[in-house]
Amino acid sequence: MRAGAENLLRATNNNKVREQVLLELSFVNSDLQILKEELEGLNISVEVYQNTEETFSIPLVPLGLKETKEVDFTLPLKDFILEHYSEDSSEYEDEIADLMDLRQACRTPSRDEAGIEMLISYFLQLGYVENRFFPPTRHMGILFTWYDSFTGVPVCQQNLLLEKASILFNTGALYTQIGTRCNRQTQAGLENAVDAFQKAAGVLSYLKETFTHTPSYDMSPAMLNVLVKMMLAQAQECVFEQIGLPGIRNEFFTLVKMTQEVAKVGEVYMLVNTAMNQEPVKENIPYSWSKLAQIKSDHYKALAHYFIATILCDHELQSGDDEDQQEKALSQLYDYMPEGLMVLTVLKDKVQRKQLGKAHLRKAIVYHEEALRVCGLCKKLRNIDVLQEVLTAAHKRSLLKYAQQETEDDFLSLIQAPDILPKTEHKIETIAPHFSKVKVKDFFHRLGPLTVFSAKQRWTAPRTIRIHHEAGELGFSLKGGSPVQIYCLDPVCSAASMGLKEGDYIVSVGGVDCKWHGVNEVLEKFKSVGEQPIEFEVISCQDTAASMHSKSATYSVGMQKTYSLICLAMEEDKIDHTKKVPLKLPFLSWGTKNRQKAASTLCLPSAVAGSSQIKKKLSPFTLLNTESSLY
Repeated sequence: MRAGAENLLRATNNNKVREQVLLELSFVNSDLQILKEELEGLNISVEVYQNTEETFSIPLVPLGLKETKEVDFTLPLKDFILEHYSEDSSEYEDEIADLMDLRQACRTPSRDEAGIEMLISYFLQLGYVENRFFPPTRHMGILFTWYDSFTGVPVCQQNLLLEKASILFNTGALYTQIGTRCNRQTQAGLENAVDAFQKAAGVLSYLKETFTHTPSYDMSPAMLNVLVKMMLAQAQECVFEQIGLPGIRNEFFTLVKMTQEVAKVGEVYMLVNTAMNQEPVKENIPYSWSKLAQIKSDHYKALAHYFIATILCDHELQSGDDEDQQEKALSQLYDYMPEGLMVLTVLKDKVQRKQLGKAHLRKAIVYHEEALRVCGLCKKLRNIDVLQEVLTAAHKRSLLKYAQQETEDDFLSLIQAPDILPKTEHKIETIAPHFSKVKVKDFFHRLGPLTVFSAKQRWTAPRTIRIHHEAGELGFSLKGGSPVQIYCLDPVCSAASMGLKEGDYIVSVGGVDCKWHGVNEVLEKFKSVGEQPIEFEVISCQDTAASMHSKSATYSVGMQKTYSLICLAMEEDKIDHTKKVPLKLPFLSWGTKNRQKAASTLCLPSAVAGSSQIKKKLSPFTLLNTESSLY
């Protein structure tokens, strides 16, 4: 409706019509803004998918799943089976129904490992479907519609790569929801949460590396980069909670370790917050997410200063203590010491210990107050009771610790607490998706081996060859795997006179399908006929037609920046063949070859006649190493 009104506005010169169209557009834009705000409240709320048990932990951020419309594969696939494979398409209705049922189930996956396995199964199944039914020279007429996870803006395309990318995004999003639902009051729950967030980061990183120039904000490289950072930060946060779950002993070396661990959490959240405030991510990242990252950064930095203040205020150097070990451990916390102070002197001098400890407490209080202030600025965050309780409790604890120290010399103390060096013994990295662990059988297995029977190959219609073999001689040999090929054909034999050609594939013998049979199996079928005439069907492979330009269009309703692009067909007689045509980056590239950064997504996809190549071996992962355009 909005696109039609905009087209009418550009086309008409009637002022009355223009005023009416502008009025209608204002209503439509207002409704879209309301829907966008409602979607934000539902899909990106930090309260959604949290563990239902009572906890005293800061909430984690889950990703919402991308929504999609239903897709009917029936007619396009049946037509293609009849036209391309010359088979009765009605025999494949069950397989098409299974594919559609799997896609429908993927729209609402369960928040567990079964849901993850189902999404990956569909993703792998799409690899088979793409190679079987989506030729490089034309579209199949199947329109895929997916909605942006953050803005709700729809993206509609006829390319299966949009479907693949969206399923990968939802796989990563489902991992984040599994992570946030884990019980963080148990060691097993925290281990599962760490594992889930690392796997989420791995899937999103894989999506970023394999898909470029995506037409959707939530799958843009910049946004995916931020999401990967955020998931790794949440994994690091869970690691710190895991270390402190049994309790933090008020012991010198234990507190040194906890100081560096919690400082690391504060550092990674600071980097996340910085990334969220960079263009172009800043325009689309939820405000509550950015503020929560800032709050966590300040909160965990405050905890680091509180821990080191506890070391300085509660643990004076005793005669039996290992002086060298304490000096070494404390020196690892600082990049530099305040002017006039040395680590060993601070350990031995009670006054200097107190002054430096109180300086750290003052800095901790400042960070706590900033976290509380930022939390109060965000409507969504200040309504989360557990977040307010955690921040307030930590703030009061630091104030109480500061009040317990002597205050007579405060006006003489000019020491500024130095920054704390972050360090962790538990390095957090992405866990790449292991697609091979999910076993998937090609729904359309009966069409034949994918190395031969794919959308990129073209053949003649099946021809029936009827021969009488004499003295066990056929007049030809067989070679290859499945299906077998005609080899060493005698040009004067009866089979050759019936139209058999060198290199033909045998697809059936005696009415029995043998696309998956080897040489020995086919020969056994020939022998089983006995003295009767042998009747079998063969096909001849044809050269793949050169790639041709075709009309295509991509549209995304309501986007702030133009991602819409209509690529018109180029007429061969208008092409100057004397000029070199530069290769242009496609809208969305599947493969690791194209890593060039583009200023925008408005890259015209191009195809050069005759540039397509026939792959000798196909698999559901064929496109991992080839270029393709999503437009």
